[in-house]
Amino acid sequence: MTARPKTSLLFILIASGTVLGIAGTDLVLPAVPSLPGQLGGSIELAQLVLAAYAFGTLVGLLTFGELGARFDPRKLLIWSLALFGIASLASAESPSIEWLIALRFAQGAFGSGPAVFAPGFIHGLYPHDKAAAAMGRLGSVESLAPALAPIAGAWLLEFGGWEISFVLLAAAAALISAAVFFQRAHFPRPQQMEDHHSYLAILKNLEFLSYASSQALSLGALLVFVFGLPAVLTGPLDKGIEDFVILQVCGIAIFILSANSSAWLAAKFGTLRTIRAGTAIMPCAFLAILAYALTGASSLYALVPLWAVLNFGFGIRGPIGFHRAISAARGDHSRAAAIVIAAILGIAALGTTAVAPYISVGLWPLAITGAVISTFALLSLVPLRSFD
Repeated sequence: MTARPKTSLLFILIASGTVLGIAGTDLVLPAVPSLPGQLGGSIELAQLVLAAYAFGTLVGLLTFGELGARFDPRKLLIWSLALFGIASLASAESPSIEWLIALRFAQGAFGSGPAVFAPGFIHGLYPHDKAAAAMGRLGSVESLAPALAPIAGAWLLEFGGWEISFVLLAAAAALISAAVFFQRAHFPRPQQMEDHHSYLAILKNLEFLSYASSQALSLGALLVFVFGLPAVLTGPLDKGIEDFVILQVCGIAIFILSANSSAWLAAKFGTLRTIRAGTAIMPCAFLAILAYALTGASSLYALVPLWAVLNFGFGIRGPIGFHRAISAARGDHSRAAAIVIAAILGIAALGTTAVAPYISVGLWPLAITGAVISTFALLSLVPLRSFD
């Protein structure tokens, strides 16, 4: 096998592992409104099924980030996928919603390894001038999960109940971990990827901190909105889960187009300027959604274009923003990726938990929360004037 096909195969395995972690949320999303009827509890408690996964992922990211700086990331990647599969299978056997919440925490923690190790592997596979474009492609592939997983989750829910989604995740984890095991010798070696520092040293880097904060707050705002959207649509807005799927498909389609244009925009207008422009679009889009929600209307004909603008904003700033944050860490890719993604999931988990008591009110609490968080994302870029 030539170098290029081998690189493509490794990229597919890396992307598959990270997509699996994302699918751990999006595949389950359509089932969340029905969980109280199946396992007991309230719709507010059911939102913690999503928050627990995010909190677990946060803990796992920091743990794998530290382990990846000390041990072989290739072996850790295999263990992460295998343990994720076991936790997924155990989740399918949950006797109550409280048990499911606890197991979701474990599932998120074990499944966070691929996201930590992906940037280091990408930097090891591609030359520096091609790494940003590869990160953009990875972001596009990862974005398919929020678009397609809810569709699959809704179909699986109707076909075999909420448990079958977890069984599918377990099976996928087993297949990907086996493939990584057989290809492990071809992954970039750890010493080629890492110059080890410490979490504290990275956090003292103002350039990294600014880029990382902006990235985490931008995506965190988006995730808080997405996590609460199914419950809002099927509850106070009296719509079906298929409406959520329509919004996701339209939003992700725009994201993919804009994400694949972000490297070109950065080359033409400057990386920091492009990141700032994309970040500025997000609070404006959230405020537009808020204004529409306050009218009491809920037509998809209005929500789809507003949602598309929001995803466009994140699309042009997301891939290059993440790449710039990792590059600013000066070689310690595992810890840098762990910090960024842990912050994303931490913001998403805290935001989801905070807005859960108001989920039955309507769309406006989600819009307000998204607007506030994304505004802080824009403010986080202010210190970067000295690096421009």
